[in-house]
Amino acid sequence: MAKFTFNMPDVGEGVAEAEIVEWHVKVGDRVEEDQHLVDVMTDKATIDIESPVAGKVIEVAGELGDTIAVGAMLLVIEVEGEVPDDAQDESASEPAHQPEPEPEPETAPEPEPEPEPEPEPKPSAAPAPAPAREPEPDRKVLASPAVRKRARDLGIDLAEVKPAEDGRVRHGDLDQFIAYNSGGGFSPAGATRADEEIKVIGLRKRIAQNMAAAKRNIPHFTYVEECDVTALEAMRSDLNANRGSRSKLTLLPLLITAFCKLIPQFPMINARYDDEAGVVTRHGSVHMGMATQTDNGLMVPVIRDAQARNLWQLASEIARLAEAARSGSAKSEELSGSTITVTSLGPLGGVATTPVINRPEVAIIGPNRIVERPMFVSDGPNGAGSGERIEKRKLMNISISCDHRVVDGYDAARFIQEVKTLIETPVLLLQD
Repeated sequence: MAKFTFNMPDVGEGVAEAEIVEWHVKVGDRVEEDQHLVDVMTDKATIDIESPVAGKVIEVAGELGDTIAVGAMLLVIEVEGEVPDDAQDESASEPAHQPEPEPEPETAPEPEPEPEPEPEPKPSAAPAPAPAREPEPDRKVLASPAVRKRARDLGIDLAEVKPAEDGRVRHGDLDQFIAYNSGGGFSPAGATRADEEIKVIGLRKRIAQNMAAAKRNIPHFTYVEECDVTALEAMRSDLNANRGSRSKLTLLPLLITAFCKLIPQFPMINARYDDEAGVVTRHGSVHMGMATQTDNGLMVPVIRDAQARNLWQLASEIARLAEAARSGSAKSEELSGSTITVTSLGPLGGVATTPVINRPEVAIIGPNRIVERPMFVSDGPNGAGSGERIEKRKLMNISISCDHRVVDGYDAARFIQEVKTLIETPVLLLQD
């Protein structure tokens, strides 16, 4: 028997450490060669680590959320016979039987002492119940202590509850009183639930770190403009009606096309800022990040060279990347390298948003929800008439948040105004 120490393998170029997000084995488990041991995360990619040997797990390195350096011990496996040479190349082994006074116990090794927990904050006081109305002092009400307590918690004066029999108020009488006076606020607003602590690990931890760094280091400003997308939506409907076997167009490919057409005039929008080196890189290609909500949290897959794709190619790539992100099959290179990001909640988009910049980018654009409202429009074609009429139109606000160290407010406003012109005259999107 020998002990095989399996060290954290090199999981990617330039990666020095990885976070444990899920163990698939525990101390005492029997594992086979190539069996899935643990999931670790680096950047925003989750990587499966498999066992190079078969044997029994006798020690693991850490708990969920712990960070393990490349080359550090990940777990120890007891193997029969000698450790295979190819496994020794990656990790060290040692004889199982050391000269010790007593044989090793079969139980898991005693964990290292944990640091003393910080004093728990005192639980906040529960909301005070509605003040109970005191019964008239000269009238006695017969009721059990449990019924009295329930009535007191609900703020009900037992003197107002009519008992069904023998003058004693019971729980059923309270129920009838509550049902009859349902508009009086006597029913609880909801069930009481216990507090729940959830450890922040994996993708959620990365999101928290990235958002905190972005807000801490970047002086944000947000500009919002209202756009009339009635004609744009009509054109989208016509294109979808004749799309054949191609992917269905959402609003996003049309908006990305507008952004890509205008970015050459506003190169500071499509840039990255290395604040440590004091260097701004204006990118010639548009690698469009696409904020995507998944079951595990927000991910940002990247549409490479968005400026070189047509509407249908953008629609297909958007659908592919969104599905890869949600299914967890997106590759590391598909989740990095964006130069500007677009974020949209679709029908949940609200009236306006103030999106947080995806650092080290300098701008993020957020189209919001489309709403129908009455507007004054000019009579005649293209507004050439002398009169006005009220017409139902489809309106949408577009938000842009920028890094004020790099992008001036004037430039951000001009950029969005040019976007407004393109999407309110959507035939311009189809011109070369």
